[in-house]
Amino acid sequence: MAVTESAPAVPPAARTQTRTPDGSHSGPHDGTTTEAHDPTVRGAPDREDPDRESPDRSGPERSGAERSGPDQGGGGGGYEGILRRQSLRESAARTYARSLPIVPVRARGLTIEGADGRRYLDCLSGAGTLALGHNHPVVLEAIRKVLESGAPLHVLDLATPQKDAFTSELFATLPGELADNARIQFCGPAGTDAVEAALKLVRTATGRSGLLAFTGAYHGMTSGALDASGGATDVRVTRLPYPQQYRCPFGVGGAPGAQLAARWTENLLDDPKSGVTIPAGMIVEAVQGEGGVIPAPDDWMRRMRHITAERSIPLVVDEVQTGVGRTGAFWAVEHSGVVPDVMVLSKAIGGSLPLAVIVYRSELDAWEPGAHAGTFRGNQLAMAAGTATLAYVRENKLAERAGTLGDRILGQLRGLAAAHPCVGDVRGRGLMIGVELVDPDAAGPDDLVPPAAPALALAVQQECLARGLIVELGGRHSAVVRLLPPLTLTDEQATAVLDRFADALAAAERAHIPQLPAARRATAPRTAPGPTH
Repeated sequence: MAVTESAPAVPPAARTQTRTPDGSHSGPHDGTTTEAHDPTVRGAPDREDPDRESPDRSGPERSGAERSGPDQGGGGGGYEGILRRQSLRESAARTYARSLPIVPVRARGLTIEGADGRRYLDCLSGAGTLALGHNHPVVLEAIRKVLESGAPLHVLDLATPQKDAFTSELFATLPGELADNARIQFCGPAGTDAVEAALKLVRTATGRSGLLAFTGAYHGMTSGALDASGGATDVRVTRLPYPQQYRCPFGVGGAPGAQLAARWTENLLDDPKSGVTIPAGMIVEAVQGEGGVIPAPDDWMRRMRHITAERSIPLVVDEVQTGVGRTGAFWAVEHSGVVPDVMVLSKAIGGSLPLAVIVYRSELDAWEPGAHAGTFRGNQLAMAAGTATLAYVRENKLAERAGTLGDRILGQLRGLAAAHPCVGDVRGRGLMIGVELVDPDAAGPDDLVPPAAPALALAVQQECLARGLIVELGGRHSAVVRLLPPLTLTDEQATAVLDRFADALAAAERAHIPQLPAARRATAPRTAPGPTH
């Protein structure tokens, strides 16, 4: 998915058509489009914002040149200068900045405003971090209270009122069987450190070193987390098949494929000649995110719990991206009723600020003091923001809302797929949604499904950005367009997102598959989501 960066590109949104939530189009423009027809243009009514108000401003509307104020590092050039200096100064490991050449300066809810004055609908949400969207009032108020209280902001792992409130609120959301007998470890601020902590914990508790992980998994970028992820090259864990409906490793899909995957796992552990000894733990995602938005079947999850419990293998569930209502339940394991031994939590639990923890059964708490330490385990602002976020999601039943709205969006995307043969599969759970793009004409006689089309997916992402919609790519071949909108997404916003995505898909398809008859490229009729509840 690499993009050549000889010079940062101007966001294509500045030179294309845009569909507004009511379906009307603005014409081709250079940034001077009539604001009434383009909600992404500077100064337009911010209709996509959940709170129906623009981001806070300290003064009157400023010109585009004045909005380039953050560019004070020398060299000028406004936001283009900022992008150019980023490409020159930052490492080659940059990711999101390559495909999203924008400079965010303000944000509220679903909406990001760039330094170029344009507004974008953000369906990336900090890779799932922003459960309530950008700068939600309850989060800002929680942070403000800590700042105004004079409380210390750095306390290592000392007890504080903020930590006590966060832990209490978090435990109130956990599966009861775990919460009643749980311990919590505050880790370094990233989810990958929490994964490392979980692996160290189960190895210490069991005295074993092996690990069971799954194809397509993603658990972070540190050494141990990478070993357990699907892209590992120096394999030090046992890799198990993760069930898929669309690209089933056994070629059967559905319940039979999941049963075969479970049987493979069971046989591997029980076969004295398999070369696999009883491991320290099994780590699994209830919905694979980076792997392509693949929900684990509930029956299969229950089978993994049974297999591990029978053999005294701790079950570690990575809820870094799926947690806090994202999938339609507060925690994704709740769909299957599984109670794991260890839960790995990060992203949304910090209310947009860095925070990561593991929660685990007290019987596993065999660590010595300092066995897993870190200077930044006591992020007071993140704990306050996280407490506010957890409580808001729980009290306002946003998990249930995500499940209901997510089902509608999935249904509409599947309707869209019927008119676009390049859409191979639409899948997801709640507001964690993936659209896999394929090359319908490249399938061989023995292929069960067409091959992935990463170039087409990249084109769709760029066409989405041109229409003021931010999406991300994932999956085995970066051919899955991912939608992770905030849980505060409204019906009107969902319609706007789907309209822009449909336009982007049609445009990318026309450019990449010109031989398709026009009838096959037609966009399916739009159907607005039903009333909110």
